[in-house]
Amino acid sequence: VMVGPRRVTVKIDKAVLLDAVKLLKDEFKFYHLSTITGLDTSKPGAPADYEMLYHFANELAVVTLSVMVSRTDLKLQSICALIPGAVLYERELQDMFGIKVEGIPDSRPLVMPDDWPADNYPLRKDWKFERPKEIIPGDK
Repeated sequence: VMVGPRRVTVKIDKAVLLDAVKLLKDEFKFYHLSTITGLDTSKPGAPADYEMLYHFANELAVVTLSVMVSRTDLKLQSICALIPGAVLYERELQDMFGIKVEGIPDSRPLVMPDDWPADNYPLRKDWKFERPKEIIPGDK
């Protein structure tokens, strides 16, 4: 899909993600991963789906790989073996969407506090913020 001048989005199956990244890197010289963006594309009453967008750039163009992840299979392969800097973005996907990135070299939380409740992912549409009970020292 042509998005604009020098900007292309390619929809791929998650099973070929590593092959697509390798092709972009080896054949077309896309060495720079700008970011990985996640979108909750779920609709009311339908199973939740998430779109992961891998934005690659070189001096000529920006290519985005679009990968759909179903809530029933929240797994993606890490691309860190090909693009080591992807580790930060992949850790963020785990924190914010609950996507299990298989083969990630460091899976510690990146942006969420260590005591963040499990199964609580702020960029999902079904996430509900619950204000913590305020504790006022000396309050009766």
